[in-house]
Amino acid sequence: MLPNMKKISGSLRKNFTVTASSFIALSATTGFAGYEIAKDDVTLTANGKKQEIRTHAKTVKEVLQEQNIKPRKEDRVYPSLDTPITDDLNIVWEASKKVTLIVDGKKQEIWTTAKNVAELLNSQHIKIEKHDKIAPAPNTKIKKGMKVNIEKAFPVQLNVGGKQQQVWATSTTVADFLKQQNVKLDELDRVEPSLQDKLKENMVVKVIKVEKVTDVVEEPVDFAVVTRQDAQLPKGEQRIISPGEKGRVSKKYEVVLENGKEVSRKLIETKMIKESKNRIVAIGTKVAKSRPAHTQSRSVQTVSRGQKHAAREIYVVASAYTAYCQGCSGTTRMGINLRANPSAKVIAVDPNVIPLGSKVYVEGYGYAIAADTGSGINGYEIDVFIPKQSDALRWGRKRVKVRILQ
Repeated sequence: MLPNMKKISGSLRKNFTVTASSFIALSATTGFAGYEIAKDDVTLTANGKKQEIRTHAKTVKEVLQEQNIKPRKEDRVYPSLDTPITDDLNIVWEASKKVTLIVDGKKQEIWTTAKNVAELLNSQHIKIEKHDKIAPAPNTKIKKGMKVNIEKAFPVQLNVGGKQQQVWATSTTVADFLKQQNVKLDELDRVEPSLQDKLKENMVVKVIKVEKVTDVVEEPVDFAVVTRQDAQLPKGEQRIISPGEKGRVSKKYEVVLENGKEVSRKLIETKMIKESKNRIVAIGTKVAKSRPAHTQSRSVQTVSRGQKHAAREIYVVASAYTAYCQGCSGTTRMGINLRANPSAKVIAVDPNVIPLGSKVYVEGYGYAIAADTGSGINGYEIDVFIPKQSDALRWGRKRVKVRILQ
């Protein structure tokens, strides 16, 4: 080959190589440009942060995968994961947060996208009533790992000092419940049930207000009866020398009150204010001169309703007794209940002198019936029944005339 031909051939090969390289470069540039042009422009807002993305992803799920986001079923994704990608599509993803919901002590783990506690409770269909307790407050923002505690209120009967009312409470101890109700307990107060017990629905909580007070009262003191023998008085007669006078004593009591009512009383101090004065009674010991037997008893004639009846008169020594005297049963030998019939006129006799059942008239006493006997009554002695002890003492012991009517 001629030298010139060799030069031409070399030059052509060189130009061809340059041309092929340029063509390949142009093709690659054109392909890349086409690939980029085929991408879609989307806006992704992830947990509040917005970014613009160019993507070949076919669905929302693929877009999130490209961003290393693996959504949970509880997460908020808009539009849905299977939504096809279109140009200028806005995608929103908000991750759910794990919180612990505690209702009356029962725990539940929840993933939620709620903005605050109120939204969380609404999503769980939990209604908060007026007296329910919730912590934290409903307007508190939800945070990861947050605990939401709810205590549902129930009715309780509260009785303080005898006054009862219905109040609302949550599950707690009786002690905490009383503090919540501003009930102040004094040292002696009692609480039913005990302060450590747990409250239950419709439970009755009683606070018995207990107080100790002192009560000072004055009481009379009876006088004693002192007898003295008097040789100037006829035997058996009595004469009051000094009437006697009652004294007064002050007594201090410790009184326990429950809800204002007295339940116990204890004597803690006795103080004499005025001493009593004895009643002094003189008893005669002078023996009367004996009378002829015929003067002891005599018969008289009395006329009643046109009929003649023989009446016998005798002189006796008369003392007095009551239905409540020592050793007395209150019922006479003939069965008369003197305690039930305090106005009865009855005398106790020696049946050998005045037969039982006799109707008599006693000087200074009146008409009566001989219906009783006594171990201390012998011969010409009688006891007249007088209801009151003070009147019986005033009667004393004296010589009287008795007319035996029948």
